Amino acid sequence: MTVAPTNADMSISKGPAGAPDKAPRKVNFDLKQSGIYIALALTIVIFTALTGGDLLAPQNLSNIIVQYSYILVLAIGMVLIIIAGHIDLSVGSVVAASGAFAAVMMVDWHVAWPIAVVATLVFGALVGAWQGYWVAYFGIPAFIVTLAGMLLFRAVTYRILGNQGIGPFPDDIRTLANGFTPGFLKNIPLGPLGGADAFSIIVGLLVVVGMVVMQWRARAGRVKFSQAVDPLWLFLTKAILPAILVMFLVVQLARFRNLPWVLVLLAVLVFVYTLVTNRAVFGRQIYAVGGNLQAATLSGVKVKSVVFWLFVNMGVLSAVAGIIFAGRLNLAGPTAGNSFELDAIAAAFIGGAAVQGGVGKVVGAITGGLIMGVINNGAGLLGWQTETVMFVKGAVLLAAVAFDVWSKRRTAGGK
Repeated sequence: MTVAPTNADMSISKGPAGAPDKAPRKVNFDLKQSGIYIALALTIVIFTALTGGDLLAPQNLSNIIVQYSYILVLAIGMVLIIIAGHIDLSVGSVVAASGAFAAVMMVDWHVAWPIAVVATLVFGALVGAWQGYWVAYFGIPAFIVTLAGMLLFRAVTYRILGNQGIGPFPDDIRTLANGFTPGFLKNIPLGPLGGADAFSIIVGLLVVVGMVVMQWRARAGRVKFSQAVDPLWLFLTKAILPAILVMFLVVQLARFRNLPWVLVLLAVLVFVYTLVTNRAVFGRQIYAVGGNLQAATLSGVKVKSVVFWLFVNMGVLSAVAGIIFAGRLNLAGPTAGNSFELDAIAAAFIGGAAVQGGVGKVVGAITGGLIMGVINNGAGLLGWQTETVMFVKGAVLLAAVAFDVWSKRRTAGGK
């Protein structure tokens, strides 16, 4: 009896000796994944031209990172929530409540700042656990739970602060939010550009080398298992261009006042959460829950536990953002965190997260947040009115989601 070959059999071509040949190497340019980086590049080019180059000035680049670091921290947690098919509208209020809690401990109660920071992170975790319980185990939609949380924790903020601000914060907290790494080595002369801190340059080079090595290992793994990979020229392009951008940013920062501490914190968070989403079992489960809830349940994924811990994680990152924001202002105020949830959600969606869940990347969310930061900063340099900035940001968000929907329909149609 002759057995017809299956799709799996037909997908592997046989060589003369019957051994499987390597899959053909074809261009693997995914517009959906690469479009966000092209959008960031275009945004930077446009505002650089409009501002006469002021956007890329060393001090201004440093300001962008310091001023929008807390939004980027929130975007990391938000994209995980969205990947799992949920939403969190309460993060702005949790940022305010966490900053208020930290201020009371450090300023009013004179608790040592390391202990106060740990206690604030625990506070954020408990807030996340509260909301995660209602979503995961009680079955209330996250939209409703976090909408209620937005009101509840704003009220908690007013109760803690008594409708007044508390400050100033300890020097170490202000340094975390606004400070820069010290110059451990001498400056490197850069000709007409002046000098740049040698230590920052070395750190940037190590980061670039790490990025290229990780990309090369991923490509080698695909080749090993006979999977399609980009041709060498496209791989080098994808590896070299980000490396150039990273080194440009590092050199500009090193020319000003070295690397901001919040950038170091962000780099650590991005590295850790990228590993979790790409390599850890928990990360795969997040995508499974958001991609197909029923299939994830049938395959043994503890869906309720995954969702619960995602909200706990969001609470902790909200507490981190609350400490950074309060430290930057040197004051914990009752109106802190207003609209932060909108910026974090916008960053995740602009960065490629799918409305239906199951799709998204941490790096994409950071890129989306940077687009929003560049728009805000460039608009400030140009003196745009508030309504103009809101219009542009809304249009960018709508375009990002429309592109996501269009690409899904195009893929489903097989075009």
